[in-house]
Amino acid sequence: MASFSSNEWKAVCAKFTNAQQLSDVESRTDPENDPFRSKYKARELLTEIYCSLKNFEAGDGEEHDDGETSEPEPTEEPLDGEKPVDLDAFSRGWSSDSRAGLRAARLAAVEYYLGVNHVDTEELSAGQEHLMNCMKHLGKCRVSSENVSLFIHVRNQLGILWAGRDETEKSQGFLETAESIYQRYMKEVHLFELAYTHTLYYLAQVYQYFGENERAANYCYSTLQRQLQLNQFNPMEWALNAATLSQYYITKGQYMEGRHCLAAATVISGLAGEVPSEAAAQESEAERDRREQLKQKRSEIARCWIKYCLNLLRDAKKLLEDNIGELDTDRQDELRRARRREEEEEGRKQALLFGSEDTFDSIASVEEKVSYLFPLDFTEARAIFLVGQNYVNQAKEHFQMDGFVTDHIEILQDHSALFRALAFFEEDVERRCKMHKRRVDMLEPICNDLNSQYYLLIRRQLMFELAETYNEMMDLKLTLANRQEDSQSLDNHTIKKFNHLCSASAKYFQMFLDSLCSPEGKIPEHLEEDVLRPALVARFRVARLHSKLISSSPPVQLDNLNKALENYKYVVQYCEAHPEAAAAAETELELSKEMVGLLPLKINRLKARMATNN
Repeated sequence: MASFSSNEWKAVCAKFTNAQQLSDVESRTDPENDPFRSKYKARELLTEIYCSLKNFEAGDGEEHDDGETSEPEPTEEPLDGEKPVDLDAFSRGWSSDSRAGLRAARLAAVEYYLGVNHVDTEELSAGQEHLMNCMKHLGKCRVSSENVSLFIHVRNQLGILWAGRDETEKSQGFLETAESIYQRYMKEVHLFELAYTHTLYYLAQVYQYFGENERAANYCYSTLQRQLQLNQFNPMEWALNAATLSQYYITKGQYMEGRHCLAAATVISGLAGEVPSEAAAQESEAERDRREQLKQKRSEIARCWIKYCLNLLRDAKKLLEDNIGELDTDRQDELRRARRREEEEEGRKQALLFGSEDTFDSIASVEEKVSYLFPLDFTEARAIFLVGQNYVNQAKEHFQMDGFVTDHIEILQDHSALFRALAFFEEDVERRCKMHKRRVDMLEPICNDLNSQYYLLIRRQLMFELAETYNEMMDLKLTLANRQEDSQSLDNHTIKKFNHLCSASAKYFQMFLDSLCSPEGKIPEHLEEDVLRPALVARFRVARLHSKLISSSPPVQLDNLNKALENYKYVVQYCEAHPEAAAAAETELELSKEMVGLLPLKINRLKARMATNN
């Protein structure tokens, strides 16, 4: 019966160590024209190790050293990974301290590393074959603390492999099997705990794929918390994952949990150290790469903070606005009373809590800088706005217009949205106008400078937002004008300002509509679903704006009314030709029909007055 001598076993171990060094360390510096050079060298060593194990280790069913025959070869477990594991069956395999069990585990381990090696070199079929061979060898073994990590790792790898092929149910089977193994055989072994952490992470991906978002979020939280407990995490990757998780809680209106995720992300990202200086980055390629990575990832976390502040303001606005979009003071008082009652009772506890003794205080300190409660007045809203604006400035430091056009504009749009949300809480009309003017000042130059050939969709977004912003400013000016007895009492400066806002809004709505036309300027007969409502709303607004323009000249008045009628008619006629479009703009359609009936009468009266005067 062949077996390893001490020197032969040392040689095998040295080969394995060399293979790991090649795979994990030297492969990082492989040249671009030969990216898998070290992986291939590692594969050769692993293959040699496998052959050595086959040649020198005792075969299945051979005698043990004590002269007794080995245990009968057990029945292999199912390998499809999709059926629940019969955990009792593992107790009938070879024990880990038997010669046959040790041999099977060693062969399984080498097959596992060969499988991972082939997957890393993008040879997925060969990788799958080796991983399944690993499963076959393990199927002969009894699960124990010595080999359970391998049981889990191979299923994790197969779960990843099948998920990459969009075979998500099969992937789920392997990963849930790994979870079942863990729950039965959990031991306080560091590598074992790390393998289970990976299982939770992969299960989070699977549940997200199936749309089980709450379950996915819980698994994601468990993964992040275990990484902190085991001290096995990359600070920036952990922080980004926590910041991403915050977005789930924000969309669910769980701002306490969302804030906690972001505060933890901010604190843990700080563990990655300071951003290298520009001088240091110029002297070292490694420092340059580190500088860019830290700046980018911290800017991405800042963007998640922006979304937190913006959504908190928007959701508060939805709670407080009346049916015409203004602040409902009765509702405001009601929410204040409800908040006082909540403060008198024991505050609700967070559903999650990150950190350790070293980080709890730091995370709490970051949390204290911004509320998780809905703001109920301008002072509270402004405090949240200022936090969001601070993160806007942080994000723009990295995502600059030169090199990050789309990201930079998205950040500007969020900044504009912060001003819009804050303006809702401002009672002074003039100050609200100034906030909207800030929005125009930040978006208008970008919109006019962008090339539609490359950034058409972004330009459309900006055109529409600018049109709506000017429209809101015009409505605010109209509110001020309505406080006067009639428009005749307005001075020329006010009329000029009002008409400028009307014309600017109409201009950008028209630019948006023109962008939908063919290169020859032909209006599309059919509007695509993604632009249907914006296009009909733009037509309606253009009509309304032309009818609002103030002029003392009857011919100009007539021209404005005719343009208004033309656009109202378009909305009505398009919906008549495409009945399914009516649902996209019900209110606008109803008002357009009404104006199509009323405006001709007004136009005829104006024509008659003009004829009389002539």
